[in-house]
Amino acid sequence: MRRALLIAFLMSTLGLLAQQQRPLFDSLQYRLELQATMSDGDHTPLWLSANRYGLSSLRTHNGYLRAALERPLERDSLRRWGVGYAVDLVVPVGFTSHVVVQQAFVEGRWLKGVFTLGSKEWPMQLKNQKLSSGAQTLGINARPIPQLRVALDDYWSIPFTKKWVAVKGHIAYGMQTDTRWQKDFTHRERKYVEHPLYHSKAGYLRIGPKNITLELGLEMACQFGGTTHTWENYEQVTYHNDASVKSFFNALTSGGFDATDSHWKNNAGNHLGSWVGRLNMDYRKWNLGLYFDRYFEDHSAMLFMDYDGYGSGKDWDERKRSRFFLYDVKDMMLGAELTLKQLPWLQHIVVEYLHTKYQSGPVYHDHTQHISDHISGCDNYYNHHLETGWQHWGMVMGNPLYRSPLYNTDGEVMVENNRFIAYHLGLSGQPLARLHYRLLTTWQRSYGTYLTMLPDPQETVSLLAEVQYQLPRGGWQVKGGFGFDTGKTYGRNTGFQLTVSKRGIFKR
Repeated sequence: MRRALLIAFLMSTLGLLAQQQRPLFDSLQYRLELQATMSDGDHTPLWLSANRYGLSSLRTHNGYLRAALERPLERDSLRRWGVGYAVDLVVPVGFTSHVVVQQAFVEGRWLKGVFTLGSKEWPMQLKNQKLSSGAQTLGINARPIPQLRVALDDYWSIPFTKKWVAVKGHIAYGMQTDTRWQKDFTHRERKYVEHPLYHSKAGYLRIGPKNITLELGLEMACQFGGTTHTWENYEQVTYHNDASVKSFFNALTSGGFDATDSHWKNNAGNHLGSWVGRLNMDYRKWNLGLYFDRYFEDHSAMLFMDYDGYGSGKDWDERKRSRFFLYDVKDMMLGAELTLKQLPWLQHIVVEYLHTKYQSGPVYHDHTQHISDHISGCDNYYNHHLETGWQHWGMVMGNPLYRSPLYNTDGEVMVENNRFIAYHLGLSGQPLARLHYRLLTTWQRSYGTYLTMLPDPQETVSLLAEVQYQLPRGGWQVKGGFGFDTGKTYGRNTGFQLTVSKRGIFKR
C-alpha cells in the first residue's frame, strides 16, 4: 500500500513538473524509418553505405528499423538559453550490432555557447553534407562517439569589427564504443585496443561582408589511452596507454610520448588534423564556394617542415644549425560547389579532387650518431602503431575513399588503402515540388600504402542515383537508391536501397 501511494505521489509530482516546464516538453519531434538494402557482388556499393554516420552495412543484404525522439535546441532560438535532447535507437539486420544507439544526448545553450553530453551526429564543416565525398578529419562516415563537448556552434561576430570578423569552434573528449567489435573482427589474433579515448577540437575564422566571405579553419583530433594488445616477435604484448589526467592535457596540446617511443620521443596517441578553408561568393541567382581540406598526421606535415640541423659526433643530438627539411604541398582535397538559385532541376553541383599519394614522402629516418639527416615521411594516413587508427566500428571517421578496415578480410584493423587520386562529382535538384534527386559518381586510382604497395594501381568507379518523394500528407517520405562499384578497391557491386520514413511533432 505504501509503495502504491509513493508511486502515485511521484507520478503526480512529475506530472506537475512537466506542466510547469512545458517548454522543455513541447515540440517533441519523432522519426520512424525502415530501410532495406539488397546487393549483388562482394559488398554493398560504396555510396549506399558511406557518409551515413556509420548507420550502414557492407553485407549484401541488410536493413534496419529506426525510431527517434528529439527536441531540437533550435526550438529555443528566441530565448537567451536553450535545452535540447534526443534518443535515436536502431534495430538492424546484417549489421555489426544487434541494437544500435545511434544518438542519445542532452545539451544546453546560453547565448551562443553550447554544452553537449552524449552521442550526436555532427555535420561536416565548409562542405555539402549530401554531395561531398567527405571531410578528411571530422567526417560523417562512422558512428558518433559519446563525448562531452563545449562549442560555439554558430559564428560569433567579434565586437568593433562591424561583423566583418567572426569565429566559432569546439573542444570535446569522449570514448570509442567499438571494443567488442574489434575483438570479434580480429579474433584477438591481431592488434586491437580496448576502450580508446577520443579528443577533437576545431576553430574557424570568417572574414568579409555578407556576399563575399572567406572562412579559414583548423580541425584536429587525437586517439589516446586505452589498452593495446599487439604482437611483437610472435608474442602477444600489452601496453596500458596513459589515461591519467595529464593525458587529457597531452591530447589537447599534442604533448607526451608513447610507451613504445625510445630515444626519439613522439607525441602520445594518434594525432591528426586538417587545414580547411572556403571562399564564398553569394549573388541573387547563384552561389559559388571554393574550398580546400589539407590533411596532416603530425607536426611536420602540419607545418610543411621539420627541423634538420643536428650536429655530428658528440653533438649528434644537439641543434646546431638553422636548417629545416621542407615538404611538398601535394596532398590536398580541392572542391567547388555551385548553387543555381533559379534552376530547380539542377540546384547544386559539387566537384572535388583528392590527392593523398605523397604523405611527406616514402622515407622515414631519425637522425643518428652517423647520419644527421632527419626526415619524417611515411605518414601512413589514418593508421597508428598503438591506437586503432582513425576508425570507429570499422568505418573511417574521415573521408570514405580511404578504404575502411571493415572491408579487410585478414582481420587487421587498419586502413590498407590510403594512397590514391580521386575525382568526385555530385549533383542534386528538385524538378517537382515534392521530388528530389541526388547523383554521385567517383573515379579513384589506388596505390595501397607505403608499407604494402599494390603491384599495379587499382582503378575504381562508384556511382549513386537516388530519388526522394515527399508525400502530400502525414509526413511520409519514400526514397529509392541505386548504386554500383566497378574495380578491385571495393569489388564489383550492384545494389538497390529503399527507405520509408515518417516525421512529425507530438501534439499535446
